[in-house]
Amino acid sequence: MNSNYLDRAMQLSLQTGGNMKFDLKFWSEGLARGICGISNAQSARNFDRVGRKYFEARTDVPVLTASTLLIPGYVDENEVGSIAEFISSIDERIPYSLLAFYPQYMMKDLPTTSREQALLCRDAASKHLKRVRIGNEYLLS
Repeated sequence: MNSNYLDRAMQLSLQTGGNMKFDLKFWSEGLARGICGISNAQSARNFDRVGRKYFEARTDVPVLTASTLLIPGYVDENEVGSIAEFISSIDERIPYSLLAFYPQYMMKDLPTTSREQALLCRDAASKHLKRVRIGNEYLLS
């Protein structure tokens, strides 16, 4: 997203009590290009911009959150730890959700996220961030 549009979207979020949630899929550029077909660099730059420029504007109901889908065989505790370290370089209070993967569409051949994988990823992220949670736990195997 262009930074002018990003700032406008953030202003609207602040005015309306909303927030901006970033789906930080991968830390590894290779994974981002291999799975998504595009670099993750712009998303990281936009997240950094919003975090540094706006996070302090409202911390009681955070204006910025992040999530990562825990895709088995691709997103492990090392990948999540690197994403969490990046987030914490902006502010360790930014909420981070780890989401269970459910096989659909083009990735039907993968299993659901295991509870063990989710807990390992949560522990890796918690080394860097204060607000880490596992979302949609009912999908964990």
